[in-house]
Amino acid sequence: MANPMKSNEPFDLRLPTPGCYLDPEKAGMDSDAVFQGMTAHLFYTLGKLATSASPHDLYMALSYAVKDRLMTRYLASQEVIRKKPQKTVAYLSAEFLIGPQLSNNLLNLGITQEAEDALKRFGIESLSTILEVEEEPGLGNGGLGRLAACYMESLASLQVPAVGYGIRYEFGIFNQLIRDGWQVEVTDKWLKGGWPWELPQPDESCFVGFGGRTESYRDDKGNYRSRWIPSEHAIGVPHDVPVLGYRVNTCDRLRLWRADATESFDFYAFNIGDYYGAVEEKVASETLSKVLYPNDGTDEGRRLRLKQQHFFVSCSLQDMLRSLEKRSIPITEFPKHWTVQLNDTHPAIAVAELMRLLIDQYQIGWEKAWNITTSSVAYTNHTLLPEALEKWDLGLFNDLLPRHLEIIYEINWRFLQQLRLRYPGDDKILQKLSIIDEEGFKSVRMAHLATIGAHHINGVAALHSDLIKRQLMPEFAALWPEKFTNVTNGVTPRRWVALSNPSLSNLLEEEVGPNWITNMELLKKLEEKKDDNNFLEKFEETKLNGKRKLSSFVHSKTGILVDPSSLFDVQVKRIHQYKRQHLNALQIIAQYLRIKNGTNKFEVPRTIIFGGKAAPGYFMAKLMIRFINGIADVVNSDPDMDGLLRVVFLPDYNVKLGEIVYPATDLSEQISTAGKEASGTGNMKFAMNGALTIGTLDGANVELRDLVKKENFFLFGKTESEIMDLKNNNYSPKTFINQCPELKEVLRLIEIGHFSNGDKELFKPLLNSLTGHDPFFVMADFEDYLNKQDVVSECWNNKKAWNKMALLNTARSGYFSSDRSIREYCESIWKVSPMPVEITCDVEELTN
Repeated sequence: MANPMKSNEPFDLRLPTPGCYLDPEKAGMDSDAVFQGMTAHLFYTLGKLATSASPHDLYMALSYAVKDRLMTRYLASQEVIRKKPQKTVAYLSAEFLIGPQLSNNLLNLGITQEAEDALKRFGIESLSTILEVEEEPGLGNGGLGRLAACYMESLASLQVPAVGYGIRYEFGIFNQLIRDGWQVEVTDKWLKGGWPWELPQPDESCFVGFGGRTESYRDDKGNYRSRWIPSEHAIGVPHDVPVLGYRVNTCDRLRLWRADATESFDFYAFNIGDYYGAVEEKVASETLSKVLYPNDGTDEGRRLRLKQQHFFVSCSLQDMLRSLEKRSIPITEFPKHWTVQLNDTHPAIAVAELMRLLIDQYQIGWEKAWNITTSSVAYTNHTLLPEALEKWDLGLFNDLLPRHLEIIYEINWRFLQQLRLRYPGDDKILQKLSIIDEEGFKSVRMAHLATIGAHHINGVAALHSDLIKRQLMPEFAALWPEKFTNVTNGVTPRRWVALSNPSLSNLLEEEVGPNWITNMELLKKLEEKKDDNNFLEKFEETKLNGKRKLSSFVHSKTGILVDPSSLFDVQVKRIHQYKRQHLNALQIIAQYLRIKNGTNKFEVPRTIIFGGKAAPGYFMAKLMIRFINGIADVVNSDPDMDGLLRVVFLPDYNVKLGEIVYPATDLSEQISTAGKEASGTGNMKFAMNGALTIGTLDGANVELRDLVKKENFFLFGKTESEIMDLKNNNYSPKTFINQCPELKEVLRLIEIGHFSNGDKELFKPLLNSLTGHDPFFVMADFEDYLNKQDVVSECWNNKKAWNKMALLNTARSGYFSSDRSIREYCESIWKVSPMPVEITCDVEELTN
């Protein structure tokens, strides 16, 4: 096959001339046109006069004016697919952590300065004043959702037709407050002020069923078939969010589904006095899109989560099939027009749902339907943690999705028949690979369903993909070696460098030209500057600009004063034991003790910054947040620490805050237990912005270290194989505690309540975990980690050498662009090509 990423000839699409059909104020790109567009939206859309407009009004007016300029590209891209059918990527994800949209769209359109000039005519001197007003859509929990957002932006920038399918959560990931050191969850009402970026499409709604029963019948040809008769329904209403590529005409879309009731009001119930019952169905249906990730620690929470997954998957597949019908394309050609990527196991029900739609709705035979499904679906695995590989109780599954369970039984029976031929008499391998887990409470293994139903399974870093084949799914990998591949994650340089770090972006453009933003490999030219003192000083100044901005933010949010000239040592990510924020916290106590005892070898001022959210039901993670804040209280109030050590926990870490943190970081903490992190993407963002990494050989750290070279990476810790050896040899954390006097003193200080106001019980569960079974080998890695922090301090004292190392991190980080990741998906998994869109105008056609 020819290289599928080789660009096709641009599709020449005739659209009306902006000057004669579209209002110039809705299409013009100069500051006058932007100003006129804002003025019109203030008056006609928002009902406000410029003289009384608030910053939020101006944000809304500018956003609507920018969206006007997206529409030509958005509609052109949709029209190209209609007129010239092209295989389209359907990216199914429960999360899309897309971040603020205004600044990103201004950048991609190339009108940031024009917008700033227009705002000055309203008395707003800085664009940042308006950008601060924007609410961030909390449509994701962390790395999974942010990766999906980066991939959608890269798909559009590479001019690949794509739709991201997900849920329009009314309340996204919670807002995090810190009270008395504890995380407090507050509802994220991101829609409260209106969100100008979406386009509701109620005429393209879909019906989704739940519960009920199935029945058999004979069709017109005498064949036995099954019919699902659901007991409840919901309507999925699509809301489209344009996703513009960087300086191209291609504008893909997110299609996010909002749940509505099929019948909003029961007049009979109301008339007999059952006022709650009159709206009960509406409340139940709309709950489907109310909140991101309901607590699955309860039966109702698990039930709602499974309903959410089926809801958005069913709507999305119906939408894809309907798109073929609209274009008079046979349903059997589905794989030629759609490639369906499952972002983790959340959308894995797609395998059964696509089979159901093909068999029950379109009356296609099993073999042909299975061939369509397995030719269309691919699966990305994002975790090696067994608890994160979704399994659904068989009773719950049958209660909610009885027809799907029938189909899964049939898929499983046919698959096990193949296994019996391959491994005759081997019941153990049948039990291990079966979709139905027969041990304990019977359940449906969603990762197995996705693996059996997909044509490719990929991990998200070289080590992770290797561990999938060696540890997680070795039998599946032996059965279908051709299915398993790797696509290392990436992040978009538009958001994470150009937008968040303008000082660095401008320096890069001066040195290597403007094309680095779409060809990160050009940054390798910076290696020529590694011994240029003048350039290194400029590079350091861009970092200092970021640190000043973060210092100001820290003071405004926490009241803590930090020194921008200190080493900014940062760990921002979801709070989880395997990510080992508590390992970092323990070394802070060791540094604190060294300063108190006068044994500190390197007097290097450090500001250690944490940020991240713990799942509301994850007790140990929430205790880790309290632990970090307890340490911060002691350290920051001790005069002996002045000028040497500060500890900060940034509340409510999100994309918006990440744009401030990444450019300001000197040292990136990537310290997860080897073999636990699938990839990580924070490590990539930090490296692009010139941070050095202290980390284990875990996830994408392995590739990062290979690329930036070992002398520019602070490596510590047990390897994945050494961790396995410890586990297999009855690992005892006390062995490592007894070998390290500093660690014993750190643990003693916690035990006596030094960081909990004398409360010896508060951190006892954390201590018991660390000194008992220590599931993430914190004690085993502590001494090596502490020693490596000494190497960090020694390096920091030679600022020229540090700046050279930082520069080489940026110069060699191009591999981690999400553009590279998407090219790999397109070439090796999706087999899709770009579709450049050329928009031309035909005045004569309009006037005739």
